Amino acid sequence: MDPFFPHLLQEHARQVSSLSLSTLFAQDPERFARFSLRCHDLLLDYSKNRLTAETLSLLCAWAQESGVEQARDDLFNGVRCNWTEQRAALHPALRDVREDAVYLLDGQDVMPEIRKQLHRVKEFSNRFRAGELCGAEGRPLRNLINIGIGGSHLGPEMISQALAPYGQSGPEVRFVSNMDGADFLEAVRGLHPAETLFVLASKTFSTRETLLNTDAALRWLQEGGIVGRAQSQHLVAVTAVPQRAQAFGIAPEHIFAIWDWVGGRYSWCSAISLSVAVRIGFTQFAQMLAGAHALDHHFRTAPLSSNMPVVMGLIGIWNRLLEGAATQAILPYDHSLRRFPAYLQQCDMESNGKRINRAGEVVNYPTGPILWGEVCSNAQHSFFQLLHQGTHAVAIDFIGCANSHHTLKEHHQELMANFLAQSEVLMRGRTPAEVAADLRADALSAEEISRLLPHRVFPGNRCSNTLLLPLL
Repeated sequence: MDPFFPHLLQEHARQVSSLSLSTLFAQDPERFARFSLRCHDLLLDYSKNRLTAETLSLLCAWAQESGVEQARDDLFNGVRCNWTEQRAALHPALRDVREDAVYLLDGQDVMPEIRKQLHRVKEFSNRFRAGELCGAEGRPLRNLINIGIGGSHLGPEMISQALAPYGQSGPEVRFVSNMDGADFLEAVRGLHPAETLFVLASKTFSTRETLLNTDAALRWLQEGGIVGRAQSQHLVAVTAVPQRAQAFGIAPEHIFAIWDWVGGRYSWCSAISLSVAVRIGFTQFAQMLAGAHALDHHFRTAPLSSNMPVVMGLIGIWNRLLEGAATQAILPYDHSLRRFPAYLQQCDMESNGKRINRAGEVVNYPTGPILWGEVCSNAQHSFFQLLHQGTHAVAIDFIGCANSHHTLKEHHQELMANFLAQSEVLMRGRTPAEVAADLRADALSAEEISRLLPHRVFPGNRCSNTLLLPLL
């Protein structure tokens, strides 16, 4: 018995443990319709999990009894739900671009200051993209290098890559995070100091890796003939501690604010993504915030059983109980999402991997899953053999886009065919009879078929979610 799960849910897991996905689909032709959700233009298909309507009912009842709805409301209402640091986690306010939006923290509306900083991001990014910002030598700044780590790096870098098609006419934007000097040298390769701006993204402005790379940036500027106070024209800071940035020599008008109630891994929707606004343009940046707010609104208002984030979370817990899945593979079928698994690793594992409960006790049950993944179809030729035939239980999320930005349409058609086929093969498997038929079609001898057959069988019954977007 796992002490984390209520008795009713554990008993139900025993009852459905013998069910096969193929049987569930055969018994219910409407299974996809029953176990899929739409939110705006997103489609979640969770029908390829070993669950029934009773499973979902039990999971939602448990979520309700556990206070999920109250915790969700606390998040949006400015309650200090980051209780170890006694801070709110009001990042949804950063994404709410409505003119009349109000978010209270200790009785004060935080939106006026958010709108002020957002307006500054708009003006700065527009001027940078228009070539109106100049460096110390009077030459327009054409290149931007974001120096940060963790939440000040993973989110902006991931988004900059994901939405690159919207920034094809924009400035060169690069990212540095690693303490290894090779990362910095690669970022500045081919750039001219007189045309380069560094954005120092650090919530505390004390992170060792960021300061080390900032020192390297100052030396690189100096080697390029930009010395002393002139360097300040090539530096911008985004921080919750502006006095440290000023003490470092950065002009107040070059300091953008974030706040201590913004967790680093959620800070991409603040001025921390100044680099993104420069890369793709503020209009696109604002549309991204509006899309995030739309999903926030869905999360805040939809019933638990039709709430896409809630259902995905509950399925993850269910797969831990029923399948024993200790890891979760994030598999984007879009090359532009190649940094998405790395971003999600921090977003999820930094919170859900902790072993101490609110009473300060060590928990006696498994904490959150280990997230990993790779862009497909590379992954199909890397670790899919383990997913199909291995002994490890892995929760899998497939992410695909029905349309692509590029013009190689035949590539995208094949990619989407693979996207759809992989989840089906994981679910159905390949039986000995099917394998034998394929081998006979290859004109192999009976002896050779007998030898190869066990190595080509896929057991199936491997669970997965499919998340489909019309376009990235």
